[in-house]
Amino acid sequence: MRETTLVRVADGVHLVHGSNTNWIVLSEGGAVTLVDCGYPGDRELLLRTLSELGHAPEAVTAVLVTHAHNDHIGSAEYLNRVHGTPVYLHEAEVAHARREFLDQVGVGRVLMNAWRPGVLPWAVHALRSGGTADARVTTPEPLPATSGALDLPGRPVPVHTPGHTSGHCAFMLPDHGVLISGDALVTGHPTSGVKGPQLLPVMFDKDRGRAVESLGALEDLACDTLLPGHGPVHHGSVAHAVCRARELAC
Repeated sequence: MRETTLVRVADGVHLVHGSNTNWIVLSEGGAVTLVDCGYPGDRELLLRTLSELGHAPEAVTAVLVTHAHNDHIGSAEYLNRVHGTPVYLHEAEVAHARREFLDQVGVGRVLMNAWRPGVLPWAVHALRSGGTADARVTTPEPLPATSGALDLPGRPVPVHTPGHTSGHCAFMLPDHGVLISGDALVTGHPTSGVKGPQLLPVMFDKDRGRAVESLGALEDLACDTLLPGHGPVHHGSVAHAVCRARELAC
């Protein structure tokens, strides 16, 4: 495993760089919350990084999903089926996780953008990693109804950020000043020539207008570390990161 694959952010908070997608491991004693879990093809790495942190798969108390794209839910059904791990999403994302519909960039739209630098290599990687596989979650559950922290390791606080998908949800860790932003705010992507805080290229968003509006739900959060769904950890004011993403989106 590359030394940069598993990044310690704070006590009990680790970011894992999977194959083009990140996920987060929140540890508390012997229990774990996973926030996202990469592509289906990332399963071996997922289990290996848990082991590196001293955890068996059975230690995963819950999987929190920022949104139900294949590169974020790849092992959710496996953990649920084999280990009984509950999978939680925003209520607006539950049907998406069951694949009652699919809010994910299609092959046609990718081909229309194939001339853009990085798109074809990314598409080949996505296909090889299970980007078009059937990764549906059979029994996803809506996030517990609470206005504060969830009673899970890491005590994450949900922040609804629709736009990338209808039920996209970020998670704040108030005790650490950390924001887990999923794809609502990223710091890089193989199809983007820009580095630093940004929105994903527009072809990936269900509703670009709402994605820009949802940045407003993040800018006032008291966080100085950003853990995105794609790209490296960003240290600095989330408000400044949001400002930069807005400027680039105009």
